[in-house]
Amino acid sequence: MIIIGEKINGAIPSVKQAISERNEALIIQRTLAQVQAGADFLDCAPSTEPELEYDAMVWLIDLMQGCTDTKLCIDSPNPQLLARILQEGHVKRPGMVNSVSMEGDKCDILFPLIAGTDWEVVGLTCDNDGIPADPAKKVEIAAQIIAKADRYGVDRKKLHIDPCVMALATMPSAMEDFLYCIREIHAFAPEVKVTGAISNISFEMPARKFVNRSALGYAIGAGLDSAIMDPTSEDMMGTVYACEALKIKDKGGRKYNRAYRKGLFGKK
Repeated sequence: MIIIGEKINGAIPSVKQAISERNEALIIQRTLAQVQAGADFLDCAPSTEPELEYDAMVWLIDLMQGCTDTKLCIDSPNPQLLARILQEGHVKRPGMVNSVSMEGDKCDILFPLIAGTDWEVVGLTCDNDGIPADPAKKVEIAAQIIAKADRYGVDRKKLHIDPCVMALATMPSAMEDFLYCIREIHAFAPEVKVTGAISNISFEMPARKFVNRSALGYAIGAGLDSAIMDPTSEDMMGTVYACEALKIKDKGGRKYNRAYRKGLFGKK
């Protein structure tokens, strides 16, 4: 299971303030906490005003790279900004680009820069009409993104399709729809990874941690390959390790036991 740490995102009020004030201490603390918890990638998402985003992104990249070698997931809805970051070489070690979609020319801007490199990329199942409610339409968009990746020579193994997890509070079928997308995408493109921002499912729900960890367990059971999540949550990480042991991805529960002994879950 590939863990993409979600804690450096300007959509989080404390992070937004830290970015605005250039508070290095908070960003470093959150970066190191996620690394120590076992994140494979670290989200780097300024989520700020468009005119401020480039400077904020470069500041975050430099700061995060200065305290860890863990790969970064550079995250912006602006493909031109992501392309500029890639072309100017701000990221020392190829990581992940979040994201492309069938909206506008995002794939056409970013796929040529990623093809033949070690960069991985997230593809969102939305188009010029937005995020569809129908899961079958999401799968159709996923197929279009995969076809474009093939056309540009992007390795399917480096492509993570995000079916855009919806909120259970407003869409009662949100979890079943997500599971449908995971299974259907793997059915026709087994090399492609499926990812998702798990905490979206519990938006506006009480006691969100119970919804989040249950949703993660169901999704891993359906074949989820990576997740944008909080690696510092022992509930979530414990679920990841337990599910991998139960699915025999972690034979004999060695990783589970090792993570427990390290205090990543269950001892706090």
